[in-house]
Amino acid sequence: MDYSAAQLIFLKKFETMHSLFTALLLLLMSPLVAQVQFPDFLSGTWKVEGRDNYEHWDQLNAHNMKGFSYSLKDGKMVVSEYLELQQNSNEVIYSASVLQQNGGSRIDFTLTRSDSIFQFENPHHDFPKKITYQRMTPDELYVQVSDGSQSGFSYTLKKQLEGLPKKDTTLSNPNYDPIMANRLGGDDYGMKNYILVLLKTGPNPSTDNAWIQECFRGHLNNIERLVEQGKLIVAGPLGTNEHHYRGIFILDNVSTPEAARELLQTDPAIRDGLLDAELFIWYGSAALPLYLTPADAIWRKKP
Repeated sequence: MDYSAAQLIFLKKFETMHSLFTALLLLLMSPLVAQVQFPDFLSGTWKVEGRDNYEHWDQLNAHNMKGFSYSLKDGKMVVSEYLELQQNSNEVIYSASVLQQNGGSRIDFTLTRSDSIFQFENPHHDFPKKITYQRMTPDELYVQVSDGSQSGFSYTLKKQLEGLPKKDTTLSNPNYDPIMANRLGGDDYGMKNYILVLLKTGPNPSTDNAWIQECFRGHLNNIERLVEQGKLIVAGPLGTNEHHYRGIFILDNVSTPEAARELLQTDPAIRDGLLDAELFIWYGSAALPLYLTPADAIWRKKP
């Protein structure tokens, strides 16, 4: 078919406008495609259908959830796994620390799908490589744990009614929350052991101000790193005193003073002798780490 010059010009303009429209549409859609959903629907307590096994999640803020898996044996809660969900930018990480497996170390899985199915993968882990939560209804989840191909297992989770397990009237504290107590690692008194660190002036007599400033900048950076790792929950300076104490740390999730000393060697001010550390086992409230979330919301300036 032959086209006139005017028709050819019209067709050319139409093709150009169509291409621009398509490009604009893709551009507008791209943020929607890239946006990652956060599985906050997991918040609450879920029971494995047909078994006395449970999964409990608490939402700490819009981008962080912590949970644990447990079973009930003779009416007592036995925790088997600690869980965490953390969103950083457009990446969501699902972390699992299974007791008596992998030395209790944390294994991370990255969210690869987030619609009605939330799929987390770690192709480098032996098993599992893939964990999937499929939301069947607001109160029912279908969970698959697999090696990424044929081997694995699955189960259904049913959401439990809001509220805690029935109170034990034999307890001294009628407000006792067994889920929170287990999550925080509290004993029957709601307490646990921490490592108290008293920082004092170290033996290094250096007067190199530039080097000293560099070490103390590394000291502050290391504090931030330990907080992010859940190892440090209290840090702060002390006023001038005759004992030359400069500040304190309270370490959490550190089993022994020996392990604490090794951890403190990551601090350049301590490692290089500008600061020295005295360590003590301190017995305090297991709820102490809960102050960290509001604490992060009230500072205006970074030291």
